[in-house]
Amino acid sequence: MTGEPMAGAVDATTGGGTARTVGEWINLAADILREADVEDPRREARLLFELATGTEPLEQIAQGRSVPAEVGDFMSLVRRREKKEPMAHLSGRKGFWTLDIEVTPDTLIPRGDSETLVEAVLDLRPDRSAVANVLDLGCGTGCLLLAVLSEYPHAFGVGLDRVPAAAALARRNASRNALDDRAAFVAGSWTQSVRGQFDVVLSNPPYIPTPDLDALMLDVRRYEPFSALDGGADGLDDYRRIIPALTELLAPDGLAVLEIGVGQEESVPAIARGVGLAVFDVRRDLGGVPRAVMLGRGSGAG
Repeated sequence: MTGEPMAGAVDATTGGGTARTVGEWINLAADILREADVEDPRREARLLFELATGTEPLEQIAQGRSVPAEVGDFMSLVRRREKKEPMAHLSGRKGFWTLDIEVTPDTLIPRGDSETLVEAVLDLRPDRSAVANVLDLGCGTGCLLLAVLSEYPHAFGVGLDRVPAAAALARRNASRNALDDRAAFVAGSWTQSVRGQFDVVLSNPPYIPTPDLDALMLDVRRYEPFSALDGGADGLDDYRRIIPALTELLAPDGLAVLEIGVGQEESVPAIARGVGLAVFDVRRDLGGVPRAVMLGRGSGAG
């Protein structure tokens, strides 16, 4: 053996070597991702190829041509995904509700489960002209606030986040989705940086118990900010801060919708009842997991 690469060999790190067909590059990437235990590796390989080359999956299937030029970028993305870097970080964006949301490592990646909160607001406030103002505590990317504003055309929203980079990101997302004239974002304490009363208050606070953080999936544990995940010893620290503040932040007939974690469907409502708030409902996400707690001052859904 001379150590020389054989003819047609590919450097799987850089993608260098002779040209391969689109299908061959997809096969190579899918094998790498499968070995790394990435779910649905062929689909992800096609998405990464589209991201690198602009070639949509249906076009990829139809093409038999050799592709040498853009493969360096493609294989770089494959290697990053192999290390479990989230697809949303590779693309820099994620769809949420009807919105196109910019994503960075400064915030949590929007999840479809969180759309349960938007649905809950729409169910309890069906009159699209009845909501004048909305507050989002811990706004992150701004996805929750912006989704609700997109459904209530007369509402103005305020988003707060403790991380300045997150508030700046949410501001960009408002502009990206043509909602910047109806939204303002502030970096500061969730419960001390805002005054007034709001028709709707949203929050997706950190709710993972600290002892459970090490068991999170690698792509979450390695790439998403712990400050947006760590809810303290029992996962309830931020609910104990937010819920008492709702007694002043909610309008008399206001609605608060809070995202909760697994097993918190009794403990979070108990905190609310302890400060005199009514629990209107607990909604499940599409997977059947209790996901959203709906609170208010009154005794019913308003």
